[in-house]
This record gives sequence, C-alpha cells and structure tokens, in this order.
Amino acid sequence: MLTNKKNILELMALLQAHGVQKIVACPGTRNVPMVQTATHCKGFTCYPVTDERSAGFFALGMSLHDGRPVAVICTSGTALLNLYPAVAEAYYQQVPLVIVSADKPARFIGQMDGQTLPQPGVLEPLVRRSVNLPEVHTDDDLAYCNRLVNEALLELNRHGKGPVHINVPTDTPLFVFTEEQLPEARVITRYKGLNMYDRDYEPLVTRLNGYRKRMVVVGQMNAIYDFEPKVKRPLSKGFAWVTENLGNGAAVEPALRRMDELLYRLDDETQEKLKPELVITYGGHIVSGRLKQFLRKHPPKELWHVAADGEAVDLSMGALTTVLEMDPFEFLEKIAPLLDGSTSNYASQWTQLAEKLPKAAFDFSAMAAVGALIENLPADCALHLANSSAVRYAQLFGVPQGTEVQCNRGTNGIEGSMSAMLGYATASEKLNFLVTGDLSFFYDMNALWNGNYGSNLRILLLNNGGGELFKSIPGMKVDDSTMRYVGGTHKAAAKAWTEDRGFQYLSAHNAQELNDAIGILTNPSVTLKPIVLEVFTDKEQDIKLLKEYYHQLRK
Repeated sequence: MLTNKKNILELMALLQAHGVQKIVACPGTRNVPMVQTATHCKGFTCYPVTDERSAGFFALGMSLHDGRPVAVICTSGTALLNLYPAVAEAYYQQVPLVIVSADKPARFIGQMDGQTLPQPGVLEPLVRRSVNLPEVHTDDDLAYCNRLVNEALLELNRHGKGPVHINVPTDTPLFVFTEEQLPEARVITRYKGLNMYDRDYEPLVTRLNGYRKRMVVVGQMNAIYDFEPKVKRPLSKGFAWVTENLGNGAAVEPALRRMDELLYRLDDETQEKLKPELVITYGGHIVSGRLKQFLRKHPPKELWHVAADGEAVDLSMGALTTVLEMDPFEFLEKIAPLLDGSTSNYASQWTQLAEKLPKAAFDFSAMAAVGALIENLPADCALHLANSSAVRYAQLFGVPQGTEVQCNRGTNGIEGSMSAMLGYATASEKLNFLVTGDLSFFYDMNALWNGNYGSNLRILLLNNGGGELFKSIPGMKVDDSTMRYVGGTHKAAAKAWTEDRGFQYLSAHNAQELNDAIGILTNPSVTLKPIVLEVFTDKEQDIKLLKEYYHQLRK
C-alpha cells in the first residue's frame, strides 16, 4: 500500500512520468512515506544506501552510466547536507540527479525540534531548480504541488543537465498507507524550438487540430509586431484572440480588448459554454482579474505557454500541459499553415458579443479624464500607465493603433512609474504621455528632480486625495480612520513642485476645464515646456460612476 500524503503521491507519479526509474533510499523516519511508496510502485528500482554522502555519489555513478536521471531520497535535517558534495559534483559534471528531502512542516523549524533546519533552498546555488512542496489540502494546493514538481523535473535536462532539489514537508501521522496506486498526474512537457517536420512534433500539431474552441491570450508586450499577411487569415479564423492595451498590437485582429467588461456581462452558464478547449498564452502580465478568474473557474483542457525563456507559466493555475521554448511569433507563423483549415464559429461568437459592448462614457471623473486623453492622443506617441487605477481605467478605452503602451507590470508596484517614463522619454523622439494616480505621482516626485528630460513629456495626474482602488475592492470595508492609513489619504497638489521643475501646469475641476486642458495637453505643436494636467475629482463620485457603468453592462 502507498502513503495517503497527496504531495508524495503526486511527486512519485511525476518522477515516473519524467523518466526516473532508479531511486537510492537512505534510512530515516520522516522519509518512510516516500520510501515505502517508491518500493511498492512498479516502475521503480530502489537501492538502499546508509551513508548519505555515499548515496549521492552512488546515484551519480548510476546516472553517469546511462545518462538517465536518478533520485535520492533522504530524511530531514543534516542528512540532506551530507548530499551536498555529490550535488556539487553533479552540478559541474552536468549529471541529472533528483534530490528529494523529507522535511517537517515550517512551524517546527527553529523551535528546538529534532532533526530540523531550513531545508528549502539549502542546496543553492549548486542545483538547477529548488522547490518546496506544499502539503495538499485543497485542489489549488494539488495544482500548485503538481506545477512545482514539473518545473523541477523539467530542469534536469534543459540547456544541459544537472541536479534539482525537491523538499517535501509532511505532517503527522506519517505512517498511513491506504492508497493502492499512484494518481493520474498532469505532466507538463517542454518543447525546445519547433521543427514542424520533426516527428516528435506531430502529436502536438494533431492535438492542436483536435480542438475547435481555441483561444490565444496575449499579455504585456513591449514591442509592436506585424504578422506576415499570409498567416493572419488562418490565425484569425483558427483562434479567438484576447489582448489588452499593454499587448501593444501583438495579437491578430480582430482581437478582444475589453474582456474584463465582456466577462462581466456573461453569467456563469454562458461562460461555461464559451470556455476554450485550448488556450495558448504568450507575453507578460494580464491586467484583467476577470479574465484570470474565467480561465481558473472554467479551465481549458490544455494550456500551452510560449516563451523564449521556456518557463512554466500557468495563467489558469492548473491546466498548463505544454511549454514551448521559442519566440511566440515564430511559433504562430509556423503553426499557421498547419492548421487543418476547418473553422468553428468560436472566434466569431466572442467577436459578436464584444461588438454589443457599449462605448465607455462617464460624467466628469477620473475615468472621464483618462478617456478624454486616450481619445485625443496624437499619432505615433507613447502612452505610459502607472499601476493601480490608472492602468485599469485605460483598459476601458481603445488606444489608437500605433500607440506604444508601457507600464511597470512586472511587479505592479506604484513606485517608479514616472521615473521609468522619464527614462523612456529621454531616449525617445516621440511625445510621451503618462497617466498616473496621485499616490504614484507623489511617491515618485524625485523623478522630476533629476532634470534629465525635455519638452516631450505630458502627464495626466488623477488627484482624488488618496488610493481610490482600495475603496473599490470587493469585501474591503474599513472606516475613515483606517482608510487614512491603508489608502494614503492626503491633501497634496502638484502645482508648486511641477512649476518649480519647469512644467507648464494645468488643472481641471469640472468637465469644461477638462475639455479645454486636454486640448492643450494633447497638442503636438505645444513644444516649449513639458506639461502636467492635474485633474481633481471626488473619490466617492468616481467609485459611484464606475459601479453604475458596470451595472449598466449587466442590462
């Protein structure tokens, strides 16, 4: 019988799936669930070795013989450290070893409990990947555990070979053996490069053509890409394309750019009917929380991620099956002629729904200011978006074709948005516009101190006295005294600072002032000074208008 620990069962199933056949088992108590499971699974050959120092080199020798990965299982504490010499040798000799260490739950570490030390990451930097598995109590835990094991095992033979470390915390009781067989575990496969004439890729193309409901989700891209005309038609017919303003035109038209609003209109039953069977993702972060929720609540049968770095990125948090380590545009241009030619109405279903979305329109507010700027942007400019509300409001409006869109979405922090825009603008001959909230602006005021900028700067500052997004988060109910601390409420204005730094200062407190100021802010012929437009709005009114807009979408 096998252990009832789900993280161990998932680990063992994936060791087999990734070609590990030999396991060296060291003595101990904490690793008993793993050792018993391994010794009772067909497909594993186990070798007992008492001394961990010797066990590591014993496994190294077996792997050197045939080039296949070998696993070593040890108990917790210093047992793991005794494997380090063999790990170092494997790292520099590029030998694929899987070091599997049993561990106690994190709450015991440093609490004078026996055989404990901080094991996660202890073998770095001499392993190619180190992961610490969660104890599995929910489906989300299981999906996370599965991805971590896949990520580690995929590194055994990527750009050469080498050792990886998988740390496995387990709580008591340890010795419950109730399972009769290993589970069917999701296996993530990585393809390196893409030669469509290689027989190894035939199953991939066959799987692709086996799905009728296919979707491509394009995240943040920092460059505009123009697909070859010959591939646009098969790609547009073969997939429903989803992107955002931050995608910078790196999707095939027609693309869905207002997915957040569209999904808000669709009830769960309709969303389930429209869920894709296959999703292909590339690019960086996605702003839309509803899109991510849609793919996690209605997961596709498969998700493929295409990226030059080959990292396993799973927007659906559980459906990732395939990683393609290559340039995404090269991948799409290669698969275009291999699409079977038969098209479903899946893409057109989404397009027809999107066409029914009303144009976003607001009375005087932060949203109205962002919309007015975007609708009046001059040709061939760059639009920079600060995080929090600014990037979300911009998503309500269609950015003119050819406009570059930039945003610090790597970590989504509010700091540095203006500094990054200034650095970009200094190296750019275009007009550069920034939409920023008040917290992001005042946090980064020193950006205007450095003086390394010219007159091609235009800043739209949304000032409603604090962090608006905090008050619009569902379920977040705090009183005004608490909001003072978490929302950064303030009474600051930018006039004195920006004028001192050589900016032309404009302000707007109503719709007419906003209309007049936007005309100046977006006028390319005004080139003597950089310009800042500070729009003063009421936070409660902004939130009310936004809620009313989404309420209207339901009708």
